[in-house]
Amino acid sequence: MLLAPGERLGLFEILAPIGSGGMGEVYRARDTKLKRDVALKVLPEAFARDPDRMARFQREAEVLASLNHPNIAHIYGVEDRGLVMELVEGETLPCPLPVETALNYARQVAEALEYAHEHGVIHRDLKPANIKVTADGVVKVLDFGLAKAIEEPGSASHDPADSPSPTLTLGHTQVGVIMGTAAYMAPEQAAGAKVDRRADIWSFGAVLYEMLSGKRAFGGDSVADTLATVMKLDPDWTALPRDAPPSIHTLVRRCLAKDRKQRLQAIGEARIVLESPNVGQAPGLPTPTAPLQSRLGWVAAAAAVFALAALAFIHFREPPPPAPQPMMRFSADLGPDAVAGPRITAAISPDGQRLAFVARGVGGREQLATRLLNQAIPTLLTGTDNATDPFFSPDGRWIGFFADGKMKKISVEGGAAVTLSNVENARGASWGEDGNIIVTLGPATGIGLSRVPDAGGAPQTLTKPLLEKGEVSHRWPQILPGGQNVLFTSSAVNGVYDDGFIEVLSLKTGQWKVVQKGGYFGRYVPASNRSGYLVYVHQATLFGVPFDPGRLEVRGTPVPLLEDVAGEQTMAGGQLDFSRNGTLVYLSGKGTGQNWPVVWLDSAGKTQSLYATPGNYVSPRFSPDGKRLALSPGTNDIQVYDLQRDTMTRLTFKTLNNTYPVWTPDGKHIVFRAQSGTGLSLQWIRSDGGGEAQPLLESKTELRPHSFSPDGKRLAFAENNAETGFDTWTLPLDLKDPEHPMPGKPDVFLKTPFLEYEPAFSPDGRWIAYQSSESGLNQIYVRAFPGPGGQWLISGSNSGPLGIHPIWSRNGRELFYETPLDNRIMVVTYSAKGDTFAAEKPRLWSDTRILEPNNIFWNLDLGPDGKRFAVFPRPQADEQKGSVHVTVLLNFLDELRRKVPVSAGSTTSSPP
Repeated sequence: MLLAPGERLGLFEILAPIGSGGMGEVYRARDTKLKRDVALKVLPEAFARDPDRMARFQREAEVLASLNHPNIAHIYGVEDRGLVMELVEGETLPCPLPVETALNYARQVAEALEYAHEHGVIHRDLKPANIKVTADGVVKVLDFGLAKAIEEPGSASHDPADSPSPTLTLGHTQVGVIMGTAAYMAPEQAAGAKVDRRADIWSFGAVLYEMLSGKRAFGGDSVADTLATVMKLDPDWTALPRDAPPSIHTLVRRCLAKDRKQRLQAIGEARIVLESPNVGQAPGLPTPTAPLQSRLGWVAAAAAVFALAALAFIHFREPPPPAPQPMMRFSADLGPDAVAGPRITAAISPDGQRLAFVARGVGGREQLATRLLNQAIPTLLTGTDNATDPFFSPDGRWIGFFADGKMKKISVEGGAAVTLSNVENARGASWGEDGNIIVTLGPATGIGLSRVPDAGGAPQTLTKPLLEKGEVSHRWPQILPGGQNVLFTSSAVNGVYDDGFIEVLSLKTGQWKVVQKGGYFGRYVPASNRSGYLVYVHQATLFGVPFDPGRLEVRGTPVPLLEDVAGEQTMAGGQLDFSRNGTLVYLSGKGTGQNWPVVWLDSAGKTQSLYATPGNYVSPRFSPDGKRLALSPGTNDIQVYDLQRDTMTRLTFKTLNNTYPVWTPDGKHIVFRAQSGTGLSLQWIRSDGGGEAQPLLESKTELRPHSFSPDGKRLAFAENNAETGFDTWTLPLDLKDPEHPMPGKPDVFLKTPFLEYEPAFSPDGRWIAYQSSESGLNQIYVRAFPGPGGQWLISGSNSGPLGIHPIWSRNGRELFYETPLDNRIMVVTYSAKGDTFAAEKPRLWSDTRILEPNNIFWNLDLGPDGKRFAVFPRPQADEQKGSVHVTVLLNFLDELRRKVPVSAGSTTSSPP
């Protein structure tokens, strides 16, 4: 039954018919939910009335929807009895074509088939009508695997139709029936036998023959005649153009071999020939039939080649290693719009030919850009707003990235970005050959490694940091060759990765171990199938050491390779990347964002110096009177800066990794988190530097103090529970002797399967604002204290941007927070009556971006007047006006071999 324009099928409004065939009617339709045009294939009613077939069709369609390739028209899903597909604008494959054009289009078709075959999907109905070419010359293969999805269980195909070469229709099931298009189906498919990927190779050969010759390889006046031709006769080989390379003549013949055992066995072989049709003869492809005299000449030449090969084998048995090549250095200008920040600036494709990086597009939005090394002009990839940390797929056809709390991918040629998964606090990813991506994600100190299919899906947790061993997060993974092990960076609790650990995870056992101490952003560079090098960053220097990928251990002493390599030690982000052929690309500099001053920021975006001496500061907190500012430089101790006297006083000396300073309401004491060995505690100390720190609460897991109730008798803090993650607690304090407060038993305030931390008491003590992962992303909520009561969402969803770091103003009317995606400050005006909290719509307090936090420590605090913030300004490199230049080193692997010879020793040491 035909559908008329204006009618609806589920969420889809019919716009116009496109065509019809044996497998249904195709319409142009409007997705009323996502506001996009799609192709809607409506299945026959007889098919839709069969629940078993529809259930099977749904399952098969889900498999097909997992195919994400630039040359495959995407299947979005099933709606009622309609299949929702990508609407491809363009014409069906024209025939004949100029040889060069035909080979270009055929290569793209081969790439689509190769990708699908690798994912276990066979097309089964490849023909020119199922191939479209866009205005940009991009080939899109349609109806991929649809024949398999629609056929009935147990059938190989279905009854023929009456036209000479139709798509055979959905008739009654019977043994030995066929489904496909007669002129393009393989002999085994025409015979009703079980088919495999070699049937697609036959169809590919028939399509390539038609593109080159302009005529069908197999024709007939009826379906029966056509099928008889397929089974018994060969095409007219003389119809192939003489100017086509001999390798192409051979390729077509091999694809159309009737015996599938003699046929080309993998479409990837065809793709190789099509990429270089004039380079020699591809392995496995016989030479086209030629006159006898010519064939004898070829036989003699082949005998000479075999004789030389035998001599080479006798004398050399193993091929000699390639001669070392001198390292070549050049600077690649990414342009004035490129962004060089604390995260990865540029990634290089596996073949070493293409760079991907972040640049400012229209309106100043940060987007992905790509450029070939031999070209000067980059191309912006639309649909990648707020992108960070690009990484390539193993075949170099896709670029993965993070944006707006999601991991996405996009073709290097552009097009629509595909969302793969929700992520939080992403810190790098590595794309494996097995179709999975290892990604760092998680809440603050719970950041670990997870696995996500490259077709999309929910993350599968692989690691959680061992807090009892001092680990805070696992980040910047790299899948090692073979796909069984993953290299990553871990750190001690202080969050400074220059003294971190390079570790390796076994995906088989789920266990991990340290392979190198004292560095971050470890990368394996293979020298052969059995050996290679571990390189990493320490103090802005790139080190290298031999690495045994079998034993998963370093062998020898690290050697400095390059100085002045940019990195960000509080995020462990190294500004470098390697290609498979040993090309290195890196950003010069002593590290972006490693040291910074403290400045005042007002709502107009104006800044004024507060403390000019640069340092690796975190966790700024003002005293109640606003005359002093507590900081944790380098996260190793608590210091207090006196704004009036311009002096800095250090408070802590004996314990390590002291941070999270919180002032008591009277300003006389500070509570902070301290580490001693593997234990953590909340400590109490005088703010004037007198006296010793004394413990309030001890734990084996992560503790974070955050705020006091107005009367100073309750301390709100977060504790990281192994089962539920961060939970919010309050610690009662007996202050009869302020110098020696007596802590009571902690009371739980909020403990759920989600993560709740950074609990901030309101000025009147009646409310607690906190950060939560309840929605799957960071958002700010408010609850009544001590409860019970309602919960109010302040940020995220319909209430504005996502939020971190809640801060109350002291006037009791405003609540501030930071946006984690672009690091700007938002403000919400609120009112509270009885047990009801009413928040207005969030608004932007300042458009100025501040230094991105490392998601472990906060990076701002509100001055007592409520009009200015103490912040860390973004590094100048992140807001540069000139072009960004990265250095490219060709043949860097040979340089590694020269500088880091593999020794017999097996000692592991820190860099000298």
